Amino acid sequence: MDKGTVGGVLLAIIGIVAGLLIEGGNLGQIVQPTAALIVFGGTMGAVLLQFPLGTVVAAFRGMAHVFAAPRKHNDDLVRLLISFANKARRNGVVSLDTDLQTIQDPFLKQAIMLAVDGTEPTELRKIMRLSLDSIIDNQERLPAVFESAGGFSPTIGILGAVLGLIQVMQHLDNIQEVGRGIAVAFVATIYGVGIANLFFLPFAGKMRLRMHDDQQRREMMLEGVISILEGMNPRMLEVKLAGFLDQTTREKSERAA
Repeated sequence: MDKGTVGGVLLAIIGIVAGLLIEGGNLGQIVQPTAALIVFGGTMGAVLLQFPLGTVVAAFRGMAHVFAAPRKHNDDLVRLLISFANKARRNGVVSLDTDLQTIQDPFLKQAIMLAVDGTEPTELRKIMRLSLDSIIDNQERLPAVFESAGGFSPTIGILGAVLGLIQVMQHLDNIQEVGRGIAVAFVATIYGVGIANLFFLPFAGKMRLRMHDDQQRREMMLEGVISILEGMNPRMLEVKLAGFLDQTTREKSERAA
């Protein structure tokens, strides 16, 4: 699990609940099934109106990646590409055909396959760039789902509050019921603003960061394969690929070397 994501969610919830309790409130004041139904149902309905069902399902499946700690390391990818470069330098690019079955990443596998088939570097770059652009376009839709949900939910929360106030106004003859009803009505606003700023928008931001990391890895793969195809010296390739690594990872790799 990603400690930052899990810790952030827990810290936000604990902080808000603790603040409520310190002020003398109780959880029963904010646990309102009707308000939750209005906000969550209305938000999901609006999102489904804007996006295809498949995109929404894929976005919520992508939440697992938000909570999961990244397992892919760019320094490992650099070492893999350097090993391919050394092998290609000794036995030719065609010798990489035997490594295709061991490559897990579809993007890298496709690039190596094109290189083994004798594709020119310029053409390989064009083909893989089209594939990369298609991947990016599809991925961009996923955080957009949560960003839209984060925009809709506060407004739906206000709608829920207004609906609650309408019901309250029908009982003005009982001032005690009016006060309690107003308090309940505003719970919908809390739900709408809360899930937008504590869940939907942060999830979208974390997903974009993960997408950026994945895009950087694919850029590294593409540059590595093209450099191998062009016959670049493995030492020069290592220096070139090191530019994709952040400072911490770069220092770690240098110590390991």
